[in-house]
Amino acid sequence: MVLREVADILHRHEALDDDDYARAQHLAHEAHDLELLVAAWYAGPAALAKTTPPPSDMLAQLLLLAIRPFLTKGAEACRASVDLTGWRRGPCPVCSGEPDFATITPAAERLLICGRCASQWPFHDFACPYCDNTDKASITSLASRDGLYRIYGCDRCLRYLKAYDARRGTRPVIVAADSIATLPLDAAAMQRGYHA
Repeated sequence: MVLREVADILHRHEALDDDDYARAQHLAHEAHDLELLVAAWYAGPAALAKTTPPPSDMLAQLLLLAIRPFLTKGAEACRASVDLTGWRRGPCPVCSGEPDFATITPAAERLLICGRCASQWPFHDFACPYCDNTDKASITSLASRDGLYRIYGCDRCLRYLKAYDARRGTRPVIVAADSIATLPLDAAAMQRGYHA
């Protein structure tokens, strides 16, 4: 039901092409096909690429939009009963998703934020969460003019992560809004050869 509703909204606003819309409608009615595609999506890009036909980037984003509320609720339930303070790895300790954003707390601790379920967990101050690079000389850090946002670019895997610096902010991180506010940092990172 959620998939169909999100697809309808995106298609109505011409953000979803006709082929992706038709596939989303099919998936909304064929639970078995949807289950297989979601399992592949959850397993990661390599598994998703093996599906027939592989979903477009937009359809993969549509799946994320439709599934995220359920993953977030499930993650909240898990976090309530599990202590995540000892987890210091890049992948999400709840759903194994990649971090999509980070926040630097007033105590100067960097918390990664999962792109799938929105869980937050502590991580090394400057290391790359994608390839575990801890060589400070190969991590590039850039800040916005006001210092409210940062990017950390890894010279080994060429990926980057954006962060909201709550030491300078007056509110907690809001990933949806902060992702838009940091578009100039995305451009700066891409000009230096990094990718998300």
